Amino acid sequence: MTREVDGARVARASHLAMGERSAGFIYGTIVVLSVVVAGARAYPHAAGHIAVLAAVTAAALWLAHVYAHWLGESVALDRRVSVAELRHIARRESSIIEAALPPIGALLIGAFGVVSTHVAVWAAFALGLGVLAAEGMAVARAEGLGWLGRLTVIAANLSFGFVLVGLKLLLTH
Repeated sequence: MTREVDGARVARASHLAMGERSAGFIYGTIVVLSVVVAGARAYPHAAGHIAVLAAVTAAALWLAHVYAHWLGESVALDRRVSVAELRHIARRESSIIEAALPPIGALLIGAFGVVSTHVAVWAAFALGLGVLAAEGMAVARAEGLGWLGRLTVIAANLSFGFVLVGLKLLLTH
């Protein structure tokens, strides 16, 4: 019986960790795609500038999340958070930065002249949409949803990305 309880506890902890990481990936991707929209408008021929904006934004948001969770957990626990706990928070929230890497990678390819800024921006969007779809699938699978539920969660995730694509088209054309 103890093994079953321990197994259930581990499964819940794993689900919680996955959910927290998924939230960071989804949030980070939406934020980075928003920055790509604004950056493409401000720097239509400078993929490197857009990549720097995306990287700095992701890093600033990661720091803000770590700081906010550090303070929140200190209050919730009614004590100072240990260095180990702070490292755990930073690692957990790092999915915000990790989500920014595929779009930034596409922008850097444009910055190095391998493709045009226009192509790099659209590749950044495609990669971001891919991350949103993959996270939607992971969440739906973890929730044990059927095919209709999975499609609904994926569509909800992608809708944020498509709204940003629409904004990009509206603002830059």
